[in-house]
Amino acid sequence: MSETNNIDDHGYTVFCGLDVGKAVHHACALNPAGRRLHDKALPNDEAALLEVFEKLAVHGHVLVIVDQPASIGALPIAVARSLGIEVAYLPGLAMRRIADLHPGEGKTDARDAYIIADAARTMPHTLRRVGTDDDTLAELTVLAGYDDDLAAQSTRLTNRLRDALLHVHPALERLVGPRLERGGVLDLIVAAPTPQALRDLGEHGITEIMRPRSPRLAKTMPTKILAALDAQTVVVPGTAAFGRVIAGVATQLRDVRTERDTLAAELEDRLEAHPLAEVLTSMPGNGFRTALKILTIVGDAAAFPTAGHLAAYAGLAPVTRRSGSSIKGETRSQRGNHALKSALFLSAFASLADPTSRAYYDRKRAQGKRHNAALICLARRRIDVLYAMLRDRKPYQQPAPAEPESSPAAA
Repeated sequence: MSETNNIDDHGYTVFCGLDVGKAVHHACALNPAGRRLHDKALPNDEAALLEVFEKLAVHGHVLVIVDQPASIGALPIAVARSLGIEVAYLPGLAMRRIADLHPGEGKTDARDAYIIADAARTMPHTLRRVGTDDDTLAELTVLAGYDDDLAAQSTRLTNRLRDALLHVHPALERLVGPRLERGGVLDLIVAAPTPQALRDLGEHGITEIMRPRSPRLAKTMPTKILAALDAQTVVVPGTAAFGRVIAGVATQLRDVRTERDTLAAELEDRLEAHPLAEVLTSMPGNGFRTALKILTIVGDAAAFPTAGHLAAYAGLAPVTRRSGSSIKGETRSQRGNHALKSALFLSAFASLADPTSRAYYDRKRAQGKRHNAALICLARRRIDVLYAMLRDRKPYQQPAPAEPESSPAAA
């Protein structure tokens, strides 16, 4: 994703901070001594961006720093790259902390742009470089964001559907609610959204609707559904209106699931085209979605000098708490990139089927750690391995088994 995080070694003579906006950015450019070279509003269009970047390039080696590398910040990055100018990103959390070091409490675009430029000039370690990856990674990033949106929408619709089913028939919700991810179950709810509609279908009708997409469930579920319906004879007021809601929400959920399945196949094909895909998916516990999350957030990990830096960025490095003699110990960090932390945590959980990971997890449990704490320890340990894999661009290799101690006879 990037070459290094130590930008002060590159001899930049211009630090151009951009506080990006939808229609207008604010650009503040400083030289290494902190003198302003440029400090004006900058329209978000190609011609204006080219003009400013070309004028700044006259002063020497330029670094452009943005506070938003996607969406409204995408065009400045593309224009800067077209001129061979390197681009870095100042994360929002770092931006807020650095802003507290500057006098004044006001928040203006001009002040923010100056803070971004000054941070690049004086605290380059706070930056994340926006790399010059090929179109594959750019496309993966966009589509992965869309996949996240679909996942959130699926969760919301599932919860809404289960709530509606619970209102009209709790026994039915207990039976079909945990199986809403099955295509045949959704098809059935769309076709018969009320208890009476299900009764009218009968066992044969339910089976016929479920069979195309859930053939195994179609053999056992119809009888169970009718038994659940018989457990409640009272019709809850508003059931007919809820039937309209249930049918509509179930239709939306089915469409979202179909779209996500189609997108997953496309994402997997695109991921395979990236040179780091084989490296990431070779690690136990890393499915294609985990690999995708790591790739779009971490890249080739070159922005992190050590595995410890990557662990801190993910919020998996322990935080030491010490004050005098009364407070002493280490706690879990509440900071870091939460999306990356979640992906690495779930990856560690999935890796428990691997003997090496399981042995480490069991060792931590034997030391008295609870399940989640042991998993976090495992995730932190796996970051060391992941970092080495990305650094060397080599797939995962199972560690060699420890050699048994030599017996006296063998000695």
